[in-house]
Amino acid sequence: MLDNPTWSGVLADPVVQAGTLAVVGAVVTRIALRPFPSWKLAGQVFFFAALTVLLLYHDIVPYEVGPAPASTFERVFIALAKVVWWINAAWALIAFVRVFLIFERQPREGRLVQDLVIGLIYLGAILSVVAYVFSFPVGTLIATSGVFAIILGLAMQSTLSDVFSGIALNLGRPYSIGDWIVLNDGIEGRVVETNWRSTHLLNGSNDLVVLPNSFLAKVGLTNLSSPDRSHGATLTVRVVPTIGPSAIIEVMRTVLLSSGSILTEPKPGVQIKSLTSDAVELELSFRVRDIGQAGLAKNEIFDLIYRHIKAAGLTLARPIDAAGPPPDQLQSEEMAKPHRPTPLKLLDAIPLFFSLTEDEKETLAASMTRRTYKKDSILIEQGDTVASLMIVRSGALVATRREGHKEIELGRLAPGDYFGESGLLIGVGEAASLRALTFVVVYEIAQASLTPLLHDRPGIAEELAATLSRRIETGQHSFASEGATLNGGSMNSLVTRIRHLFQVPQ
Repeated sequence: MLDNPTWSGVLADPVVQAGTLAVVGAVVTRIALRPFPSWKLAGQVFFFAALTVLLLYHDIVPYEVGPAPASTFERVFIALAKVVWWINAAWALIAFVRVFLIFERQPREGRLVQDLVIGLIYLGAILSVVAYVFSFPVGTLIATSGVFAIILGLAMQSTLSDVFSGIALNLGRPYSIGDWIVLNDGIEGRVVETNWRSTHLLNGSNDLVVLPNSFLAKVGLTNLSSPDRSHGATLTVRVVPTIGPSAIIEVMRTVLLSSGSILTEPKPGVQIKSLTSDAVELELSFRVRDIGQAGLAKNEIFDLIYRHIKAAGLTLARPIDAAGPPPDQLQSEEMAKPHRPTPLKLLDAIPLFFSLTEDEKETLAASMTRRTYKKDSILIEQGDTVASLMIVRSGALVATRREGHKEIELGRLAPGDYFGESGLLIGVGEAASLRALTFVVVYEIAQASLTPLLHDRPGIAEELAATLSRRIETGQHSFASEGATLNGGSMNSLVTRIRHLFQVPQ
């Protein structure tokens, strides 16, 4: 083929042209453009088209069986050129599949269908090379391999069952990576990987559960993450019917309003399941953003049920099959106990006043003021400095913060929660507004009520500072202003500010 040894003759040689084009195309598309799938596809299409034009220009048709050249060198060159052309065709088609059909951004664990499509493309390229390069009858090859395929299929029946089940599951897509599924036999977990043979689940104990695809294809399953990530949950509570069922329902609705872990839409619900002389059984239903939050939400709801029931003067009923004294006897025993006033009960439950003696608590309780607020009333505006501590007796409140034109919910308060300690103890403003979600009853401790106790026993300042410091560190003081957290976080600083505000001698 090289009759003229000059440079122009060398450049005009189809061997040099095809070889140079193939090498440049492989370097550019397989190395330089590898991180950029879209550009890689464009490059592969360009070089494939250029190679096609070059071969057709030299009368080499890669998709046809041409006459055999007389020269051995020409036969080898044409065969290599056709093989390179079919390889480039496969690469271009695979790049197209990855970019437009099965995106590269899809998790690697879920690419079973992509692997199948790519395998079929390579198989088609190999059969084409066999047919158009080596002139071997593909039909005969397929027929001959049929017997071998039957023998191999019988030997690998279990494996092939898993493979085809995996293909069916990926096409049907009953679940995807990250979904939480529950099988009919009780196995449950989050899908972390799907491959040709099996699906891997990570269960609640952080153990890896490997399930064959053939098993998953036969057993029924429930996808708790579909059609969206939100998950419904229910709780059952039994209450002694000392008041009407409708009033008990309102208490349970206030419980759900107090929760900051559940979704407000769809609206949570309360339904009476049964009513006897001993108990009203109610079911609370709600949704959480993700199934992983269901446990935390239930814990919060149980805590709120206890607090709201106590605040409403109700009593939790015993289970139906529980042994022990009848409810009437337990109620009589409870009423026989010495009555403790509500202000003292509230002080007993607040960590801020754990260090006070009984006499000090009684003195402080005597000065507490009971206040009531209607639904949607604003108790505190953001930035206000409140020189008193307010303890929630009953009802539910929401704390919100304005940031520009947005209003962000910081949390919700229920019976036993308190607010205003920033203004009471260190004289700083609140970083959140408080709004009543229901009718609310609070008990207020004014700064003037706490001053005599601090003067009589200055050590209380250190005890209050220690409790407030722990509350800031643990994040429970979430409604305080940033200035209080940053400037008053240290123990010594808090003690100094409390003594200065209450004019306690050093």
